[in-house]
Amino acid sequence: MERMIRMGELAISSTPGDVLVSLGLGSCIGLALIDRRAGAAGLAHIVLPEATGSPAPASLHKFADHAVPALFDGMRERGASRVFMEAVLVGGASMFASAGMEVGLRNAEAVRSLVAARRVPVVAEAVGGSRGRTIRVDVAGGGVTVREAGGSDELLYAPAGTAVAA
Repeated sequence: MERMIRMGELAISSTPGDVLVSLGLGSCIGLALIDRRAGAAGLAHIVLPEATGSPAPASLHKFADHAVPALFDGMRERGASRVFMEAVLVGGASMFASAGMEVGLRNAEAVRSLVAARRVPVVAEAVGGSRGRTIRVDVAGGGVTVREAGGSDELLYAPAGTAVAA
């Protein structure tokens, strides 16, 4: 069953058959955390690098500095361990480069830094460029596919020992 993760949302699942999906990642980052040992995967659709001021609690997951810790905490609640987690990043395109705004680049840097601070490896990424992307995370197998706007699904990451269909 596909579960849509919209802007500023995150979800964690340990249900075999679930596929976590974020559509239209332009400058946003889709951060997937996978722990195959625990059978859990999580996905956050991050909009901006950090919160300023006092954002409403309902919008906190829009910001990397809030969404990344929340995703890690949720994964741990599902039995995941930092030692076995792997991270995949998708998005971070330069959608507003003509306006001099490098939000995608800043988002990618912020998420990488927050993941590295937790000593979790980024095992794959599809970031940058100028096209939006869609990410799909298979909870049961831990595989991640990405589709660039106008393209077709491509396998971005398959955990070691996972059979991949030809």
